[in-house]
Amino acid sequence: MTKEIIFGIVGGLGLFIYGIWQMSEGLHKASGQKMRNFLHNLTGGPKRGVIVGAVVTSLVQSSSATTVMVVGFVNAGLMTLVQALGVIFGANIGTTVTAQLIAFKLTDYALPVIGLGMLTMFLAKKKSHKYIGEFLMGFGILFLGLSILTSVVKPLGQIPAFSNLFVTFSTNPLLAILAAAVVTAIVQSSSVTTGMVLSLSMANLIDLRAALPLILGCNIGTCATALIASIGTNITAKRASAAHILFNLAGVLIFLPFLNLFHSLIIRTSASLPRQIANAHTFFNVINTVIFIPFIPLFAKLLNKLIKGEEEEEMEYLPKYLERHLLNTPAIAIEAAIKEIIRTLSLTQKMVGIAIKSFLTDDKRSLDQIGRREEAVDSLREAITNYLVELMQRELSAADSKKIPSLLHAINDVERIGDHAENLRDLAEQKIDNQMPFSNIAIEELNKMYQDIDSMIECSVKALSKTDIDDAKMVFEQECRINNMRNELKANHTRRLEQGKCKVLSGIIFLDLISNLEKIGDHLNNVAQAVIEGLQ
Repeated sequence: MTKEIIFGIVGGLGLFIYGIWQMSEGLHKASGQKMRNFLHNLTGGPKRGVIVGAVVTSLVQSSSATTVMVVGFVNAGLMTLVQALGVIFGANIGTTVTAQLIAFKLTDYALPVIGLGMLTMFLAKKKSHKYIGEFLMGFGILFLGLSILTSVVKPLGQIPAFSNLFVTFSTNPLLAILAAAVVTAIVQSSSVTTGMVLSLSMANLIDLRAALPLILGCNIGTCATALIASIGTNITAKRASAAHILFNLAGVLIFLPFLNLFHSLIIRTSASLPRQIANAHTFFNVINTVIFIPFIPLFAKLLNKLIKGEEEEEMEYLPKYLERHLLNTPAIAIEAAIKEIIRTLSLTQKMVGIAIKSFLTDDKRSLDQIGRREEAVDSLREAITNYLVELMQRELSAADSKKIPSLLHAINDVERIGDHAENLRDLAEQKIDNQMPFSNIAIEELNKMYQDIDSMIECSVKALSKTDIDDAKMVFEQECRINNMRNELKANHTRRLEQGKCKVLSGIIFLDLISNLEKIGDHLNNVAQAVIEGLQ
C-alpha cells in the first residue's frame, strides 16, 4: 500500500509538473516572439503595464517567464523600472489562470485531450499548429497527473500525522506560508504548488482555512526565478527583481492579519472548494495589485534607495532620433534614420571589441554584455526598418526615394555585424573554457586584424555621418587589405601547423575568428557602397 502511494505521488506529480511545463512551452513557442514584441511595444504607463503583464502571462502560462523577460528588457535598457513594475504586478494576476483551469476538474477529459494533442502534432504541417498540439498534450497530461495524484493521496487522510499537518497549517499560517514558499522556490512555479494544493482539496484532505496560507506562500516562492534571472544584470534589472519579491511579500503581510475576513469572503464565491482556492489565488493578486498601482512611482523611488548603484542610461538602446512627426519632413526623417543607423553601428563596434578583448585576455566577465546588446541591435534594426518603410509611403522626392533602399540595406548589414560579434563571443568562450593555447604570433596577428576592422568601422561611421565619398572609398581600400590579410594569416597558420607550432583545435578557432572578422569587413564594405550609390 505504501509503495503504491509513493509511486502514485511521484508519478502523478511528475506528470502534473511535466504537463504544466509542456503546456507553457507549447504556448511559448507558438507566441513567444510575438509576446516579447507585445510586451515591449505596448508597455507604457503602469496601468497599461499591468494589463500587458496579465495578458502575456495568461498566454504563456508562467509569471516566471514574463518576469524573466521583463528583467531582460530592463537590463537591455528597453524598459524603465516604472514600466517593469506594472508588468510584474500584472504577471501575478495572469498566473492565476492556471489555477482557474485546474479548478474546472477536467480530469475525465484528460485522455481524449492528450489524443487530440498528439493527433494535432502528427498531422499539422505548420509549426504554429504543432505547437498548439504540444499545448493540448500538456493540458491533457496535466489533468492526467492531477487525476492520479488525487486518487493516490485519498488514503493519506486515514493517517493521523498527515491530517494533523494540515490542522497545524490551519492554526499556524506562518508555517504554512513558509512551507509553500520553499516548495515553490524549489519547483520554480507557483502554478505547480497551487495545483498540488488543489489536488489535496479534491481528495478532501485540506480545507479552505489551511489552503489560504499555502496560496499566500506560493506567491513568495515564485520570486526565486526572478531573483536568479537578475544575477549578473545591471542595477535597474536587480531593482526590478527585488520589486517582485517586495511586492509579493508586502501583499502577504497585508493579508495575513485579515485571513479570517478573507476566508469569509472567499467561501461566498463558490460552493466548490477547488474553485474557492482558485478564486483566493486570483483575489489575492488582483487586490494586491489594485492596492499598489497608485504607489508605483513611490515604490520605484524606494527601490532606488534600497538598492543603490550607478544606473545606466534609461532606454539606452531604444531609438533616440526616430520621431514620428519628422515623417512629414522626409529629408529630416532620413537624417534621423542615418543617425540611428550610426548609433546601431557603434553598438556593434562595442560588441566586436568586447569579444576580441575577452579572447585576447582570457576574461569572460564582459561576454554576457554581447547577448544583451545583440537584442538591442535587433530591436533598433526593426525600429529603423519600420520607420523607413512608413516613410516610403509618404510623398517623396526622387532623391529621397533613392536613399531609403540604401539605408534599408545598410541597417541589415549593420545587424549582421552584430551576428558575427556573437560568433566571436562563442569562439572566445570556447578558447577560454578549453584553455586553448595560442602562440604570441597568432595573438599579434588577430589583434592587428581587429585593429584594422575597428578602424574600418570608424571610417564607415564618418562616411555615414557626413555622406563623405572619400571616407567611403577608404572603407573599400581597407576591405581589400582585410581580404589580403585573411589570406596571409591563413598561409601563416598553415606553416605553423606544418612546423608543429600550432594545435589543430586552436587552429580551427583561429580560422573561424579571421573568417568572421573578414565577413564584418564585407558588411562594412556594403555600408560604404550604400553611401556612394544611394546617399549622394
